[in-house]
Amino acid sequence: MLERYEVETFLTLADELHFGRTAERLRVTTGRVSHVIKRLERRIGAPLFARTSRVVQLTPIGSRLADDLRPLVAGIDEAIARAVDAGRGVTGKLRVAFLGEWSAPALLKAVALFSDRHPECEVEVREVQLFNSRPSLLDGSVDVLVAAYPFDGMATGPVLLTEGRALAVPAGHPLAGAESVSLEVLADHPVVQYPAVTSLGFKQDRTPEYTPSGRAVPKGPAGNTFSEMLSLVAMGRGVLPVGEQTRRYYPRPDVAYVPIHDAPPIRRGPVWLPTNNTVRVREFVRAAGDSVAR
Repeated sequence: MLERYEVETFLTLADELHFGRTAERLRVTTGRVSHVIKRLERRIGAPLFARTSRVVQLTPIGSRLADDLRPLVAGIDEAIARAVDAGRGVTGKLRVAFLGEWSAPALLKAVALFSDRHPECEVEVREVQLFNSRPSLLDGSVDVLVAAYPFDGMATGPVLLTEGRALAVPAGHPLAGAESVSLEVLADHPVVQYPAVTSLGFKQDRTPEYTPSGRAVPKGPAGNTFSEMLSLVAMGRGVLPVGEQTRRYYPRPDVAYVPIHDAPPIRRGPVWLPTNNTVRVREFVRAAGDSVAR
């Protein structure tokens, strides 16, 4: 078994490739770093670093060892952090948010159950928009977001809400009076686009480039918020596939919502940064799932 300080010294030198900087980071002498590495190499039975007067490089064996050790060390650190969190209990502040008015009731049900279970943890609730939903998770200003899937690069689940899809069209549009439409009609009209910051997977799901039969879908203008996108629809600048609950939460005299009969349902639920795996986040996600059955 390797000692923790040996692993830490080795991985730090593998990152820095400089004995002086490694010593500074570890707050030891360069002689101490050199001694630990030499002893580790004797135990391994092979050089881990190629050293010259100017350059320090990992050998193939050293590079493989570094790749193998990094995830193991990260796992140990995460396990310790989880144990510390569990020992302290669920306290502090949890920042949650919703994207879209129809996600708010599900979020508030989860908040109520979580607060009942963990009254010592303060919960802050806010709304985010299309343009700042992902940045809010990345910069840590939001811990958990209730939003529609897919949400590229984020941990998700469980599903709290499902809804069918509809096509938003101008009130006077030829399709406005239809009983339902197919996804194939997207090839016949410009489709209003989501903001540039929206993830690729979400765009492909909501505003695909091709219909199921392979016909190209013309792109219309983009909006920064959902209300802007609906306004573009009302202006006749394009059509927009939306969730069926949009009819309820965004009723507008200048926009009609026509069911899409051959589209899969939209799913909504918790979304969070995979590295933000605190006990608060885990307990909130659990409460969100449990709240669906109530």
